[in-house]
Order: sequence, then structure tokens, then C-alpha cells
Amino acid sequence: MPKNRQFRLVRRPHGDPQLDDFALVESQIPAVPVGGFIVRNHFASLDPAQRGWMDDAPSYMPPIPLDSAVTATTVGRVYASANADFSEGDWVLGLNALEDYSVVHPGGFTSKIDVAAVPSPTLFLSGMGAVGLTAYFGLLDGLKPAAGETLLVSGAAGAVGSVVGQIGKIKGCRVIGIAGGADKCKRLINDYGFDVAIDYRGKSMRQLADEIAAAAPNGVDMIFENVGGDVLDAGLMNLAMRARILLCGLISEYNSADGKHGARNLWALIVKRATMQGFLIMDYVPQFGAGGMQVAQWMGEGKIRVDEDVQFGLENAYPAFMRLFSGANTGKLILKI
Repeated sequence: MPKNRQFRLVRRPHGDPQLDDFALVESQIPAVPVGGFIVRNHFASLDPAQRGWMDDAPSYMPPIPLDSAVTATTVGRVYASANADFSEGDWVLGLNALEDYSVVHPGGFTSKIDVAAVPSPTLFLSGMGAVGLTAYFGLLDGLKPAAGETLLVSGAAGAVGSVVGQIGKIKGCRVIGIAGGADKCKRLINDYGFDVAIDYRGKSMRQLADEIAAAAPNGVDMIFENVGGDVLDAGLMNLAMRARILLCGLISEYNSADGKHGARNLWALIVKRATMQGFLIMDYVPQFGAGGMQVAQWMGEGKIRVDEDVQFGLENAYPAFMRLFSGANTGKLILKI
């Protein structure tokens, strides 16, 4: 009987997560619940949001309990089933955990997927999963771009940001991306078709604001925000009249040991009569089918490129996860369990 390895949270991180905050624990495979099934996880999504779920603080998701496997979206196959709708061998996508085998109770957030229709099952965690859908609904429904408008994307070389920029170009926008390092900025232009790439590294908020101003002398109409901190403040200094700002992520704040500082230049919202809103992809679950079909079509037509950074082995979950915060990942970060 195979064992079930779990990457467990054993201590709540303070600042940057440390290796001792986690433990790789081996146990028996759980029993099949009445009306449920067991999933053998093959791939897991590694996302900045997981850092927030590790804190014992109010959020849109309950905190991960200590001594429990870290919550993650996974792609896997049904290992054993007591559910008539799911048979052994079915490929499924669901909110499970960083572990070999996950229990899915009746009514759990799990759906069948057709892996034969895609080059790799990992696409259900990247372009056809939360990454592509976050970019699609966040930009098109949240910011409602119009042709000719200027879109500023922070964390632009990341999984979501790179897709946001490409959809912005499909919709006729001028797209400016902010990323860390010369290599990532080159990718924004050469691989993703951005009009302008700005490297934030080694620059003050004022220097970054000046570079945005040079790239968008008439201001930016939309900001798709993934970073926060000085990057967001620099964007706020360059708003066009009636600009829209969508807060998708604030990764610069997630590991702050002395609390989250937030934006300081909010006065710009008043001056420019701008609007700022938060965004969560879970609000769009009923529309995933339609959104996924459109993203898949654009990918098939070569209009959207989605890069994946696949790391290997559950035993390497910690260094793989930390790639998110060092900027080492080169696409959607996925762990092959």
C-alpha cells in the first residue's frame, strides 16, 4: 500500500517563510469517504495567495490549520471512488493540498477535465486555469479596456501579468509592464508583445514614477496591480482622468514582518476621480467554461503565450514555493508531485 506524503504547515511564518515552518510527513492513504473519492495528485499550483492562507488572519479563505497539508489547487486522477460521478482513472481539477493523495468529500470543489484535449495537464493550472481566467476576467470585466487606452501591469513577467498584457494587446491597448531585471523586461517585449518594459529594481518610488511618466505622458487609464508597495504608489502618481485600478495581488506585502503598509498616494484617486477595486477569481466560477474556451482559442491561434515553470518532487515544495518571492520563477509555478 503506497504512503501519503504531506507538505504540512507546522508553524505560522513571520516574515519570509522558513524551512522549519513546514514538515514533510508520511502517513497512510486516507479511507474513501461515503459518497466521495480519493485523488492521486500529479501536479499542484504554487501561488502567492498561499502565503496569505498560512497566516491566522481574516481572509477570503480560512487559514490553513497547523499540522495540516498546505492548501493548493491540483490536477490528478481519481485513485478510489465511492461516487457514481467519478470513476477510478478520471482526471480532475480541484482545491486540494500539497500531498500525494487527497480526500474529496461530496460537494467538494472538484471537476473532471479532458487532458486529451491539451498538450499537457499542467495547462489546467496555467493558461486554462486560474492564471488565464484571472487575467481574462480581471482585465475584461474588472477594468473594461477600450482600444487606444494605456494599461499598466505590475508583476508583468509573472504568470498572470504576462497574460494580462497579451489580452490587453488583443483589445487594442498600449501596454506598459513593470518587472524585475533586464531578462524579464526583454521577455515582456520579445515574448509577450508589451510596448514598454520598465525595470523596477534599484529604483526609488520617485524614479519609478518618472519612468512611467516618460512612457505614458498622458497618464495610464488602467492599472492591473500584482505587486503593491512602491510599485503601486508609482503608478498612482501617473493616473489619467477617470483611471481604473484593479488590485489582483500585493506580493511585496505578503512577507512583511512588521505588518502591511498599504498605498500612500491615495490622494491621486481624488485628484483624478479614479476608482480602485479588489478582485478575486472565485467570483467568476459560473463563467469559467466560457472564459476558458476563449483563452484556449487565443492560445491555439498563437495570440497568447503561457510559460510554465515546473519544479519536481513534493520533497522540494519549500524551495519551489520560495521561487515566487525571489523572482526566480520563469512562468506559472507548478510542482510536479
